[in-house]
Amino acid sequence: MVTRAVRALRAAVLPLALIGLTALAGVVLGRVYAGGLLTWLVLGAAAGSVLVSVAARRLPSWLVAPVSVAAMAGWTLWSLRLAATHAEMPGGLLEVTVDAARNGIPRLLTAMIPVEPTPDTVLVPVVAAWLAGLTGAEVALRTGRVLLGYLPAAGLYAATLYMVGPNAEPALAPTVAFAAIAALGLATPTTSSGGGDPTADLSPRVRAAVRLRLTASAALGVALVIGLVALLGPVVAGQVDGRPVDPRRYVEPPQVQTLDENPLIRISGWALHPEQKLLEVSTQRPDAPPAGPAPEADPPTSEPSADSTLSVRMRLAVLSDYDGVTWRVGATYRNAGRILPAADPARDSTVQTVRQQISVAELSGRLLPAVATPQQVSGARVAYDPASGTLIRPEGLTPGLRYAVTSTEERPDSNLLPTANVPAGDEVARVLRVADGVPDPMRRLATQLAEDNGAPYARASAIEQFLAEHYRVVADAPSGHAYPNLGFFLFGPRNGGGQEGTSEQFAAAFAVLGRLSGLPTRVVVGFRTSGQGPVLAGDAFAWPEVLFDGLGWVAFDPLPRPNDEPRPVEEDFRPTPEDPPPSEAPAPTAEPSTSPEPAAGADAKPGNDGISTPVLVAGGSGGLLLVVGALLLTLLAMRRSLTRSRLVRGDPGQRIAGAWREVTDALRLAGRPIGDDLAATEVAGHAHRALADARAGASGDETAAGDDRAGTGDATTAGGPASADSSAPAVDELATLLNQVGFAPGAATSDQAARAAELSTAYVTSLRSARPWWRRLLWSVNPTPLRHARRSSR
Repeated sequence: MVTRAVRALRAAVLPLALIGLTALAGVVLGRVYAGGLLTWLVLGAAAGSVLVSVAARRLPSWLVAPVSVAAMAGWTLWSLRLAATHAEMPGGLLEVTVDAARNGIPRLLTAMIPVEPTPDTVLVPVVAAWLAGLTGAEVALRTGRVLLGYLPAAGLYAATLYMVGPNAEPALAPTVAFAAIAALGLATPTTSSGGGDPTADLSPRVRAAVRLRLTASAALGVALVIGLVALLGPVVAGQVDGRPVDPRRYVEPPQVQTLDENPLIRISGWALHPEQKLLEVSTQRPDAPPAGPAPEADPPTSEPSADSTLSVRMRLAVLSDYDGVTWRVGATYRNAGRILPAADPARDSTVQTVRQQISVAELSGRLLPAVATPQQVSGARVAYDPASGTLIRPEGLTPGLRYAVTSTEERPDSNLLPTANVPAGDEVARVLRVADGVPDPMRRLATQLAEDNGAPYARASAIEQFLAEHYRVVADAPSGHAYPNLGFFLFGPRNGGGQEGTSEQFAAAFAVLGRLSGLPTRVVVGFRTSGQGPVLAGDAFAWPEVLFDGLGWVAFDPLPRPNDEPRPVEEDFRPTPEDPPPSEAPAPTAEPSTSPEPAAGADAKPGNDGISTPVLVAGGSGGLLLVVGALLLTLLAMRRSLTRSRLVRGDPGQRIAGAWREVTDALRLAGRPIGDDLAATEVAGHAHRALADARAGASGDETAAGDDRAGTGDATTAGGPASADSSAPAVDELATLLNQVGFAPGAATSDQAARAAELSTAYVTSLRSARPWWRRLLWSVNPTPLRHARRSSR
């Protein structure tokens, strides 16, 4: 009886060792998961796979695998259902299983740490653990090759170490446990069917030879192990303190669409349709403090002061990168579960918990709005960028989507702002970078505002106050925040559309002026609401933020206050003239003291050896004609060379831009120049009108053309030229190609560049042919395009 119990105990050691080795992989991987659910699921897979093999030892080997796979399917489905319930994921078991099977590996590699155990993040570990346990049990128990049976479990363990990478502390305890369990399984002898010494029936001489051979083999094996330890030990020891490789860096995380990469351009569109319903929001503040006394003068602008009832700011996107043309998100989003990584609040700020129930109406894209900074999300699968604290839904937003967000809202201590400093160094270089090409007036304005304000908060407040006092908010201002757009917004003539814009221009101008003053700034796009009820397109706006030491990102509001009439910019800022002013002393007038004497021999007739006057006149006229002809030929060659370099040379994007410059040069030559503040579509409408007017003028109907210009200006601005000829070249198509180059660099093709050259050539030819004959002669030798090309290249 005792012998049978000992045999049973010995027989159980190896299966238990296999279960332990396989389960340790779940222990290691579970360190980067939220909670302990994954570890228990992997432990169940390890135990189930080995126990199925133990129970089926008397079955044929070919039948064990199908039985075990059927058991694995049952355990996996139960695990997926348990994970879906734990994560509160909607949908049936079939839908959840198909989605996990399709996206399990990419979502596991792009998941945010800590990883929430959802169906798609537990499927691969559970299946891998079951297969490793099945393979190891069959090899070790059925064939008796214990060391070979350890290989699947060891491979799974190594794979989990690689998956964890540098995202957890070194797995010293699990590794020691792995080695101890493996040694225990090897040290425990297995019983044979006879139960005795296998060499008992041999003669003493043969038995001695067998034992000698076994001893020699064991000694050789020990020597080999010692040699490998001596050889590889220093190498392994040198890697102990090294940083493991993170496999996630080789996998591309979820990306945002072009629409979401720069949501700042959506402000003007939303402003034109303020009644469009984008969201439905319900907000709760469980730990909101009681209302305190009114703030003192010059408080930090943590909320817009335009309407005190609009007390909730929902962030849609944070834009930190600016290249002089476009503000971009530049975030790296990782798939996340319900629980998001906790962010450390600023040292000198207070934190409030905000809970929101949000329903999507007509908001499009992938960006998911929420109060900063989200800590928990339910009802939607999200990806998260810890650097900006913003969310996206990789599948995109759909009407009717409902989700709940719990956020921690930080509010800085207003008493510390006047003396707070701003950080510097490589960590904030991204939000301090100023792109090349800053207009000189903008740089001088930033210098002027910073001259009398040494403290960072004083500088930021000066910029905020200057913008609020000198500029007007209008809903129909064109979109754009490149340097030329901001320059026109800041310094353009008020009667020509300058010094007014949407919150897009106010926030972008503040951020650029702030960086020029040494302040780390960024632009945020979001919504300003009361926290309850619908969120409309008119609630969308952009605001700038400045980073302060110990206080974090502080929002500012450069928008003008209601009913405040802006002062002219010229009253407080005049650009320094490029040339010094003339001297106040009048310039002396030179008067001749004596009458000039006539040249000697002026009236004398030429002698026989002199050159006659007709010959001199003919020679001078001929030389002058040669000089003029050479000059005209040179101009003609330079103009053709400029056109050829624009349309033929460079990459497709440069060629499309060159084709657009040909059109703008043609408009200048036709006496219809364009302003730098116009968008490409507006320039296309202007080009259509110029061609229509030129054709009307060529037919002698100048008056009708003037009336047509006056009557269709508004329609042209809104949707295209009302008087455009159907036979006119498609300048609108060229404008579309130019916008593609501007907002999607590198996406243009050679065929599109060729099409742009064709459209440009057709339009220039049509416009030139509509001009009078004498203007057509001067068209190709006019040096104006050469001067503008030289000026733009500087």
